[in-house]
Amino acid sequence: MASIEEFDPLHSSVPATKIEVTVSCRNLLDVDTFSKSDPVVVLYVQGIGTKEWREFGRTEVIENTLNPDFVRKFVLDYFFEEKQNLRFDVYNVDSRSSNISKHSFLGQTFCTLGEIIGSAGARLERALSGIPGKKCGNIIFTAEELSNCRDIATMQLCANKLDKKDFFGKSDPFLVFYRSNEDGTFTICHKTEVIKNTLNPVWQPFTIPVRALCNGDYDRTVKVDVFDWDRDGRYNFSLRRFTDLPAVSLRVHQFTQPLLFVLLFSHDFIGEFTTSYRELSRGQSQFNVYEVLNPKKKGRKKKYVNSGTVTLLSFKVESEYTFVDFIRGGTQLNFTVAIDFTASNGNPAQPTSLHYMSPYQMNAYAMALKAVGEIIQDYDSDKLFPAYGFGAKIPPDGNVSHAFPMNSDCENANCVGIEGVLEAYYECLRTVQLYGPTNFAPVINQVADAAADVMDGSQYFVLLMITDGVISDMVQTKEAVVNASSLPMSIIIVGVGPAEFDAMEELDGDEVRVSSRGRAAERDIVQFVPFRDYIDRSGNQVLSMARLAKDVLAEIPEQLLSFMKSRGIEPRPALSNSPTTHITVHL
Repeated sequence: MASIEEFDPLHSSVPATKIEVTVSCRNLLDVDTFSKSDPVVVLYVQGIGTKEWREFGRTEVIENTLNPDFVRKFVLDYFFEEKQNLRFDVYNVDSRSSNISKHSFLGQTFCTLGEIIGSAGARLERALSGIPGKKCGNIIFTAEELSNCRDIATMQLCANKLDKKDFFGKSDPFLVFYRSNEDGTFTICHKTEVIKNTLNPVWQPFTIPVRALCNGDYDRTVKVDVFDWDRDGRYNFSLRRFTDLPAVSLRVHQFTQPLLFVLLFSHDFIGEFTTSYRELSRGQSQFNVYEVLNPKKKGRKKKYVNSGTVTLLSFKVESEYTFVDFIRGGTQLNFTVAIDFTASNGNPAQPTSLHYMSPYQMNAYAMALKAVGEIIQDYDSDKLFPAYGFGAKIPPDGNVSHAFPMNSDCENANCVGIEGVLEAYYECLRTVQLYGPTNFAPVINQVADAAADVMDGSQYFVLLMITDGVISDMVQTKEAVVNASSLPMSIIIVGVGPAEFDAMEELDGDEVRVSSRGRAAERDIVQFVPFRDYIDRSGNQVLSMARLAKDVLAEIPEQLLSFMKSRGIEPRPALSNSPTTHITVHL
């Protein structure tokens, strides 16, 4: 997450530059039974003068490989005068849980950022360790200083007459982009989606920062590989006779019947071509029709011409605005809280209740509210926060409500500051009767109605929902999320207590975009986390709250930017009457 803090010239260091670290692994442990490992790399940084490691970020998960090249980079501020200790842990992802301890550990290594930068060619290779008696493979880091270029390129490509690679069908092509390095190696920077069963694919337009493509050197070589995707790297359980198997050298396992085998496929290389940012920037023209060449085929076949062609259909460059640009231009974050008052939380008067008000420490609801709210309130000038409850019988008539103001004012649900929200929450526990069911849609729709009235970029709405259980109105909630995805709005859901929250993952569109009645959400606007994953084992509530806030707020800047871009909204000039603030943003 981007952490923003006041800059103190007497006690703070100024980063020399931003460094982009790319990670690859080789020969990882194979811990899956029916396929290879699904690795992810987690980076931890160590605070200056402390021994505590805190998570900085994660790569994407790459399925079924022991030799991953990760697209997602780590961007770190580089301080020449400091020893910046880094720890890289590699895991095999076993489930959709965000809790890294629920996945299989594959090894780790320690180094400093200075070691990576100071290595020959800024390339450092280290052996992974941490599992006694096992060779865990190697991890490779490459570092490059980022240019100040803030342009982003949007392009679309298609291909024609690609080689047929699949045994029973055509090819399933996708593109992989690499930028060249000074030592002749290449760094991966983008993968397109896969287009199924065609030799003439048209890929969706995609956006990439110009610095990721060429880092400001417009003549730098960009290499593009064309692959045929095969069953997303998984085993193909269809049986074939030995004589029917395609000529590919991979792991083969004998099955129960003679001459029948299960074959593990990998992605097939179709060919490659090279270009540059300067060439691409010419747009659609004869210069941007590329022959896809397969060097092995070219050397083997005299009459070989190519393995198809790739054509650039469109190319445009725009300035990349940041979250800070919009905040400086006056965009306000409107923070709304919704708290679950259903009976499954337990009697608030009992210590076993998730709503229990202990004189010694905050309950999980209060901790989640305070952790997120104290950060967001810095971006809301009036510090007035609407706060709602749902799932309770409310006075005076005892009717069940799924969107009642916690301050009991039906005309104005605003509370003054996060402390005001906490006071209203505690007062609600004394006056309402916990009931049910757990309905999310009414509160989401209420905030969405407010967001729909302010579509000019001046305001962005963040709804924090804290709950202990499974959503009762999932169909209506999905529809509400899909409708809200076109609005200036994000939804944070924090699950408290021991319940299983598997159904909640459906709303978090990191893997599969939420859909309702055949309509997919325009943007991913939901972030769900179970609070138990962030509780510090030593009982340090401040640390637990900091960890929670970091993760649940991590996607808000990108979600705000995705809305602004979808509507063509640019940040307004920085407000001239605003006090000058020096800020350091650590990504």
